[in-house]
Amino acid sequence: MRKAAFFAKMSALAGAFLSFRGIKRAMPRGLFGRTLLIIVMPTLLALSVATFVFFDRHWSTVTDRLTDAVAGDISLTLELMNTVDSEREKNDLLRLADRKLDLYVTYAPGEKLAKAKRSFRVNPLRDLLNRALRERLHYPFAIAMRRKPPVVAVQVEVPKGVYTFLVPQRRIYTPTTEVFIGWMIGSSILLSVIALLFMRNQVRPIRRLAEAAEVIGKGQDVPWFKAEGAAEVRQAAAALLVMRDRLKRQITQRTTMLAGVSHDLRTPLTRMKLQLAMMPSSPETEGMATDIADMQGMVEAYLAFAKGEEAEASVEVDLAAFLGELVETARRQHPDLAFDSLPDIHIEVRRHALRRCLMNLIGNALRYGTHASVSMAQRSRAVDIIVDDDGPGIAPENREDVFRPFLRLDESRNPVTGGVGLGLTIARDIARAHGGEIVLEESPKGGLRARLWLPV
Repeated sequence: MRKAAFFAKMSALAGAFLSFRGIKRAMPRGLFGRTLLIIVMPTLLALSVATFVFFDRHWSTVTDRLTDAVAGDISLTLELMNTVDSEREKNDLLRLADRKLDLYVTYAPGEKLAKAKRSFRVNPLRDLLNRALRERLHYPFAIAMRRKPPVVAVQVEVPKGVYTFLVPQRRIYTPTTEVFIGWMIGSSILLSVIALLFMRNQVRPIRRLAEAAEVIGKGQDVPWFKAEGAAEVRQAAAALLVMRDRLKRQITQRTTMLAGVSHDLRTPLTRMKLQLAMMPSSPETEGMATDIADMQGMVEAYLAFAKGEEAEASVEVDLAAFLGELVETARRQHPDLAFDSLPDIHIEVRRHALRRCLMNLIGNALRYGTHASVSMAQRSRAVDIIVDDDGPGIAPENREDVFRPFLRLDESRNPVTGGVGLGLTIARDIARAHGGEIVLEESPKGGLRARLWLPV
């Protein structure tokens, strides 16, 4: 229970820590960066903890014991030197210290310690040895760290002179520090590089899966895409390909069904038109002729709606030149149609479908407005095609409703000049098939603005 409460508390603290906005902004956005962070952060944390534990437990403890041993040997040598009187015995004792204790000792009678210069350089070895000597010696001493040869010179002032002890640094220093730190840093770098290479191979299939999903969403084929990567990524890729096939099959079946319905409906409509043509003209026959014409128009519009989803190969077009052709076609009946283009914008589109979409938008603007204009605007990874008119416009609360099939807003559009309510539905359907969208806004001209954006 205590462990569970502890882990729960730590999880809550970690969640609160990660919830700060600054940390969220600093977090990488991509899966690759976040996964590397998940791998690298624990590695650095483990390295820091291991280094702290090493210095706190291993290096500090071992070095402390080594300096204590050296200080004890120096103290013992001095005590033994004070117990002998003859020069012969002192020389024998010094040779014995050199041979058995690895201490090279010299004696300068009558000398005094020179005043030591204060050093501001941090040296942990000197500090530990200084502490150990203070605990075991009752004489003034000075410590000098020499690099060549690597020895520590300890001068001890006794009443009759100065003893100089030359101690090899290997007696107070263990080289495992460099070995340990080098091993930790090297292994961390090596593991991070290996993780980087593996993560790149794992993230690449996910990126390709996202690219394939975007291309499929535009109605294009993906012959270059194949299932690869981890088992989960392969499963997602296989599901995406199955979904693509199902969508194609559904669209094909719907188009085929609508073509059959159209053929079946055209035959009786044609018979009815022939029968009405042979009957004497009367108000009743004129009304029936109008109804038959409306039914025939609805059938044709429904077929046009279905054709908007038919498979068509994508080609690269110069968008400005493509729009220019459509504007010139519309100017044959409306010469005052304005056009403002941007050069050097090439995108892959289904040419006939996009033509139908744009002609629907331009046709609506010319039908309900006196003056209309077509313009282009480029933004990050997208291009906007804007169609403005000065007509009556559409109320903001009704702008989404007009995209519903066969829906017409009689209060805002002229019911005599309008169609059957499929123009904007077909246009949005084509735009979404290209990975774009159509939104309706208020135009600066006072009427309606239709904004079609396409990914670049």
